[in-house]
Amino acid sequence: MKQSDRDPARTGGQLLAAGLKIHGVDLIFGVPGESFLAALDALYDARDRIRFVACRQEGGAAFMAEAYGKLTGRPGVCFVTRGPGATNASIGIHTAFQDSTPFVLLIGQVSSEEAEREAFQEIDYRRMYGPMAKWVAQIDRAARIPEMLSHAFHLAVSGRPGPVVLALPEDMLDATATVADTARYRRVAAHPGAESMRRLREMLERATRPFLILGGGGWDAQACADIQAFAEANALPVGCTYRRQDLFDNRHPNYAGDISVGLNPALERRIRDADLLLVAGARLGGWTTSNYTLIGVPRPAQAFVHVHPGAEELGRVYQGDLLINAGMPEFAAAARALAPVKAAWAEATRAARADYETWQQPVASPGALNMSEVMRFLRGRLPPETIVTAGAGAYIAWVNRFYRYTGFRTQLGPTGGAMGYGVPSAIAAKLVHPERPVVSFSGDGCFLMNGQELASAADCGARVLFIVVNNGIYGTIRLNQERRYPGRVIGTDLTNPDFATLARAYGLHGEVVESTADFAPAFERAWGAKTAALLELRVDPEAASPRATLSAIRAEALTARKRGAGHQ
Repeated sequence: MKQSDRDPARTGGQLLAAGLKIHGVDLIFGVPGESFLAALDALYDARDRIRFVACRQEGGAAFMAEAYGKLTGRPGVCFVTRGPGATNASIGIHTAFQDSTPFVLLIGQVSSEEAEREAFQEIDYRRMYGPMAKWVAQIDRAARIPEMLSHAFHLAVSGRPGPVVLALPEDMLDATATVADTARYRRVAAHPGAESMRRLREMLERATRPFLILGGGGWDAQACADIQAFAEANALPVGCTYRRQDLFDNRHPNYAGDISVGLNPALERRIRDADLLLVAGARLGGWTTSNYTLIGVPRPAQAFVHVHPGAEELGRVYQGDLLINAGMPEFAAAARALAPVKAAWAEATRAARADYETWQQPVASPGALNMSEVMRFLRGRLPPETIVTAGAGAYIAWVNRFYRYTGFRTQLGPTGGAMGYGVPSAIAAKLVHPERPVVSFSGDGCFLMNGQELASAADCGARVLFIVVNNGIYGTIRLNQERRYPGRVIGTDLTNPDFATLARAYGLHGEVVESTADFAPAFERAWGAKTAALLELRVDPEAASPRATLSAIRAEALTARKRGAGHQ
């Protein structure tokens, strides 16, 4: 039998749709474009298996795909058009790269006969995306679609997960080819060697003040259960890196807190005083290490064990006593299988937990609405399976410090500080898990960077609770502006719409909350709404963070400046 008898001729668009089905894709997020109409037409025939979610801007679509990748462990897929569509989507690729999220971006490209002419909306995607993707390629022949799509999916999930970009010339998607389909992709991961695990146990036996730090991508629910069992068996105190608090149940007695924005001073001292740091999955970037000051670079003061799925990361910044290249599920299973050591530090672990509980207590803040009290209410009211999403801004300090994440993938947020993430990621979360509650946090500046995706929520029937923390400023920038250039305010004041009215314009439930006492009843009304809902929390801009007001930050900076001038 000839191959042509087994495999009929198909267009590039049909081959692409077939490949996406084979690789288990059920959701594609995108904004349609003329450059990939042939692919869209093929997806029409696959609509019983693959849903194309039409978004209102490519940045929002890319964030949705990134959130899908985080939630499922499978590559999130985003489809955008050439030129402006691709540039808009770049924020999602950068986020996926820094967050180690599996992601496949498909871009319609100019036709082959127009290439290299600076044609309408033409971009060289290898040059554009090269620094922030694991692989960037252009498929110039339809016959190579199965091969290159398979490679893209394999690469996105293997080793350190991350984004892959494929450019698809318009004429290639219309061309026909006779070619066999590939099998579904499989994740490839390194396993920790027996000798490495033996050495790890020996180092634990010698330690008196060990500390376990969890972070990075590539985890799954079983890996989290395994690492929790390992921590329990060895009475280890555990901290999670920025935006990775859901890797370990925050209610667990071994949990000591998050190592990120607004670090608990007691936890900071505990990490500095540790004699063994076991870091699993985390790159240990600037947010986690207080700009590389928390842990010595390049040689930590403590005995240092670094486990990471990407061999290229090991030894890159920190020189370790033991470096283990392994996938997180593989390492966590091996760690759980280790015979426990005699933990002489159990009392220290209990003390670390007590420090965390103290740090969780609400704090006084200016204004009628206290965000720490809001978070305490939500901590007690939201079901444990709730998915909480957030973008970037000063409001994050309140969410990070006062909310407790109960299990794997109850938290979605960008480690790279991308504003505008909270709204689209929440919509994706609700589409992936319609049975679970989803709550999205955004600041007023953060929200308006992707607030148009409320239309997508309405289109999809995604019943999300959106919380907008409105303080009328770019909070993080103002905070640092006052710290470095006190009193010289420029560019950080905002003029905002009435966000509740905006939500109602999209057909959603919307309310304004101006006091702590009003939050709980407003929440219950929003929670019971039959549509998505938005609560606009109007907070005092003085409440810059849980640790200091804007005025206090400014006064401290001015005092320091005067003191410095006096010594000149």
